[in-house]
Amino acid sequence: MAQRMISGSAAVVETRAVSLVEVLDRVLDKGLVVAGDIRVSLANVELLTIQIRLLVCSIDKAEEIGMHWWRDDGFIQGGAIEDRLDRIEKRLDAIVGAQGANPRKRGS
Repeated sequence: MAQRMISGSAAVVETRAVSLVEVLDRVLDKGLVVAGDIRVSLANVELLTIQIRLLVCSIDKAEEIGMHWWRDDGFIQGGAIEDRLDRIEKRLDAIVGAQGANPRKRGS
């Protein structure tokens, strides 16, 4: 960030280093929106359109603007991750158990 001070006919530019913490603090406090569209066309025929919308802000700011999807997300809430890991472990145990009862050698 540069500040320009004019004294007489000469301009003096004063610079100040901005730390990463200050930048992150400002982004999380105010929010940052990145939006863009990607279109893939061949011979004037649109084949693919990707719309990108990214919002970076603090949870407080998100709630202030009305975003609170994480409260109702079943994957995040209620131990859904642990339940999913338990199911994966049971399936893996079943696979390993089946291979242990009927071992298969590689190459045969």
